[in-house]
Amino acid sequence: MVVKKGDKIRVEYEGKLESGEVFDASSKHGDALAFEAGAGAVVSGFDVAVIGMDVGEEKTVTLKPEEAYGEPNEMAIQKVPKDKFPTEAKEGMMIGVPLPNGQQIPAKIVKIDDKEVTIDMNHLLAGKVLVFWIKIVSVE
Repeated sequence: MVVKKGDKIRVEYEGKLESGEVFDASSKHGDALAFEAGAGAVVSGFDVAVIGMDVGEEKTVTLKPEEAYGEPNEMAIQKVPKDKFPTEAKEGMMIGVPLPNGQQIPAKIVKIDDKEVTIDMNHLLAGKVLVFWIKIVSVE
């Protein structure tokens, strides 16, 4: 059965950076990824790639940043007073930045100086070319 927009599908996948480093895979989660094709539940390039594939079909796609997590946004890099952070905060550490609605955005501490901490709230894969191996497991 060929995948079309609106189908509920399950896929096995492996995502790599251009360097070959694996950043995610369905095998890490113990099961195939289930989502509605074309509904925006996954990055746009992945969503487009599955359309037209058949059960059991495999392919490898290369996604430019604009088809995945976008380019880094300078507005997502913020300086925060150092006294807002615990003393054990270190460069490279991931933190949760609280939003007014109670949710949190992950951010990376990129610099700490005497007065400020610079945090980057861009997705860790922003600006990266991603290579996905995809296999269609089922289509409903």
